[in-house]
Amino acid sequence: MIIVDTNVLVALTDRDDQHHALCRSWLGTTESPLLVPSTVLAEACYLIDRELGPETEAAFLDDVGTSPDYPYRLVELVNSDLRRMAELVRQYADRRLGGTDASVVAIAERVGATTVATLNRRDFDNLRPKHAAALDIVPARR
Repeated sequence: MIIVDTNVLVALTDRDDQHHALCRSWLGTTESPLLVPSTVLAEACYLIDRELGPETEAAFLDDVGTSPDYPYRLVELVNSDLRRMAELVRQYADRRLGGTDASVVAIAERVGATTVATLNRRDFDNLRPKHAAALDIVPARR
């Protein structure tokens, strides 16, 4: 299982994004189930609307979960995730981790996923989840 972060969804949607080709290539080769936290979906919608407009946001929403290009499963938060997110935000306050990134870690811990698809190595490389020594980060940058 791979937990997908916001920036990967945005890069996949925005053909002009500098990481679009990298993310497309990675998506085309991965066979692992892709889990998208509901917080990530909401943040991606906001950014796609802001940067690319409402029609692109609507097309993104049409595709998520129904298109073979977007083989994702949406994961909702549960109460224990919220408590863990609060712990993580406090623990990494010096890095301004934020709720969405904290939700990625909390859900990874809950479902036992050790891989995160993100372009945000700065934050995720240094996080220490409870269930693993570290998170594996994909896609690998060239």
